[in-house]
Amino acid sequence: MKLTIIGSGYVGLVSAVCFADVGHQVLCVDNDRQKVERLQSGKLTIYEQGLDFLFNRVRREGRLKFTTSLEEGVKASSIYFLCLPTPEGENGEADLSHVLKVSEDIGTILEKSGSHEPSMVVTKSTVPVGTSERIRNILKKSAPQADVDVASNPEFMREGFAVEDFQRPSRVVIGSASPRALEILKELYGPFVRTGNPIYAMDERSSELTKYAANCYLAMRISFINEIATLCEAVSANVDDVRLAVGSDPRIGKQFLFPGLGYGGSCFPKDVRALIRTSQEFKSPMTLMVAANEANSQQRQRFCQKIHRHFKGQLAGLRFAVWGLAFKANTDDVRESPALDVIAFLLKGGAKVVAYDPEAMTTTRRILGDRIEYAASAHEAAMDADALIVATEWNEFRQPDLNFLKNRMKSPTVFDGRNLFHSKQLKNLGFTYVSVGRGMA
Repeated sequence: MKLTIIGSGYVGLVSAVCFADVGHQVLCVDNDRQKVERLQSGKLTIYEQGLDFLFNRVRREGRLKFTTSLEEGVKASSIYFLCLPTPEGENGEADLSHVLKVSEDIGTILEKSGSHEPSMVVTKSTVPVGTSERIRNILKKSAPQADVDVASNPEFMREGFAVEDFQRPSRVVIGSASPRALEILKELYGPFVRTGNPIYAMDERSSELTKYAANCYLAMRISFINEIATLCEAVSANVDDVRLAVGSDPRIGKQFLFPGLGYGGSCFPKDVRALIRTSQEFKSPMTLMVAANEANSQQRQRFCQKIHRHFKGQLAGLRFAVWGLAFKANTDDVRESPALDVIAFLLKGGAKVVAYDPEAMTTTRRILGDRIEYAASAHEAAMDADALIVATEWNEFRQPDLNFLKNRMKSPTVFDGRNLFHSKQLKNLGFTYVSVGRGMA
């Protein structure tokens, strides 16, 4: 098939590459000329495990191209995937301006071309309930003569594992009022579900809500285990023991039960607040999600309070090493990253920050500029530091040279926001060690 992907962010670029990898002809449209020129020259604009190999192959074989022209993209195929940003609005709602404007533009181009061939607009962006209907109404107005179906196809890719998740999805969700659209999407995703994983076909509103329900449930699990970790500290229990025992219950499972600095990234924080907003709009309160959102905010504050208490509020002039800037490992995404909140707290207190991250230094520099220093390695960042803060769970941070750290740090003090280290080991070596929820360690 010939496909047009509109938007070349995480979702758009990964989708474009993976569709091209199974043989489709894909044209990716983006209005950012610099980004398109970079992609056209063979340079990726995001870091994602395994993406570079596939990207180079499908470009070399001529199945993936890029353009800034939406008109070119509309004329190149009859299936248009909207992979556009839906940032958070003033009141927590999803801002649909990009999605709705591009939908109108697609209709205008189709109407101008005079084409009556069947076509389809598919929302892959995370959009609130009712968006497909709004798009359909826009298309009817801007292209009254066109035969355009509308479908919802939310993505469930984890940053850092997006290629794997797209190529071997646990499930594919598609929603449309058009049987024709559903059949086309089933055929399109056929190569990715050959092992028998399901394709769930449903109405558009159910499809749109499925994405929010999944993300918000996972966010709620993270907030839950963080609150359990706080209680563990209060009652002198160990959250590691608690989460392992609780997670072994098959009704609960082990995933997303790791205490830390809370969830971040481009999805969970925004989607939780958007679902809260939708529930308010439809007068169906979601008190659990309100609590999860508040608990996530408090978790970062609690961690900063631990630093504040240890240094008796005197941070000015101290040097802090920060390991990890991305909101989680295996990505360069720093949107809503807990690390940035911790750094903001340190800078406000007059401290000096030296940070290291394997992939997120460039994206962080765009936000913080020269307000902090950037080290070439984890060990370099820790040199002469008054304390080390572990903010992201990168594998290379899990087994550092502890003797080197102890000898080269000004003070062997570690605030472990991801519980990467063993409490007894560090304390036996003479470190002051503060982690999350290990009240008995």
